[in-house]
Amino acid sequence: MKLLSLILAGLLLLSQLTPGGTLKCWNLHGKCRQKCFKKEKVYVYCTNNKLCCVKPRYQPKSLPWQI
Repeated sequence: MKLLSLILAGLLLLSQLTPGGTLKCWNLHGKCRQKCFKKEKVYVYCTNNKLCCVKPRYQPKSLPWQI
C-alpha cells in the first residue's frame, strides 16, 4: 500500500513538472504561450500574462462590413 501511494505521488509530481505544459484558453481551442507559432493569432491574454495563441481553424471569421 505504501509503494502504491509513493508511485501515485511520484506520478502526480511528474505530471506537474512536465515541460511544455500549457494552459488552455479561447474556449479550450487556444494555448497560453510566450510566443505564438506561424499562422496563430493572439486575441486575448491569459491570466498568467501570456499570449493566447489560436490556430487558424478556430479563429473567428471577420465579417465583410467590419473590415
